[in-house]
Amino acid sequence: MTSSPLRPLGGSGLDVFPLALGGNVFGWTADRDQSFAVLDAYVAGGGNFVDSADSYSAWAPGNEGGESERVLGEWLAARGNRDEVVIATKVGAHPSYKGLSATTVKAAAEASLRRLGTEYIDLYYTHFDDPAVPVEEIVTALDRLVRDGKVRAVGASNIAPDRLRESLDFAEREGLARYSALQPQYNLVSRDTYEGELQEVASHAGLAAVPYYALAAGFLTGKYRVGGEAVDSRRAEGAAQHLRTERGRKVLAALDEVARTHDAEIASVALAWLASRPTVVAPIASARTVEQLPALLAVADLTLTDADLSKLTVASA
Repeated sequence: MTSSPLRPLGGSGLDVFPLALGGNVFGWTADRDQSFAVLDAYVAGGGNFVDSADSYSAWAPGNEGGESERVLGEWLAARGNRDEVVIATKVGAHPSYKGLSATTVKAAAEASLRRLGTEYIDLYYTHFDDPAVPVEEIVTALDRLVRDGKVRAVGASNIAPDRLRESLDFAEREGLARYSALQPQYNLVSRDTYEGELQEVASHAGLAAVPYYALAAGFLTGKYRVGGEAVDSRRAEGAAQHLRTERGRKVLAALDEVARTHDAEIASVALAWLASRPTVVAPIASARTVEQLPALLAVADLTLTDADLSKLTVASA
């Protein structure tokens, strides 16, 4: 009998699959039917942790924000599996709900709940910090949502170490809901934004890191190569930029080597390295098609050796 791959998400009381499915593509590059198929396959593969945001995908022509949540809500209703899935979403970047004032947080949460068609959000992140609003106001507004039963746990994304520390200290001092999770940008070719003071604060506070851009906009899937064929993807330009750096080329070479050793996909290896890092509980990766999912789900079963991890860590330094 194999043990469950689920991991505790900090002090939230939630247990999550070690790969969070990114919902940024739902209602954007994946239409409703494609999104439903990906979500079905993710859950069938053991997954239970889906990451969205109220602003997804306001950047796309014709969209206004909330498309991802709406698709996700329709899927939850169609499948009747709300209690089996951990839903994370975010506040602060929707065009109609910018910033983190108490009024905005409350209104944005209500709008997200309506789109998701649910009575509660499992994990509610501040999407981007709002330095114009005191941490006391933000933490108190989030605590109210928890006390009202509309949110089970709270987290932060894109926040400076000092503001994160202030938020945690205030919550602790006042007995309010404190952050359980942190969503930083973090991957093999972007380590500097998290490693250091931010990671130290997270570690000291027992926060679960749930990194976004875990595959560096697709670069760490290995499909972008020097002299390789052009890739049809909205993110191709951002991903291919890593080919122009020495770090990017070294990382790709190391990934190739480790992947061959394990007969694994390069994406699986990149995610397994990230999942092994201190504080990291579940990297986030999105799939536009069902065919892209197996390499992501494989992180739950892929165990890299110390030598593998060291090779990747050195190549990405």
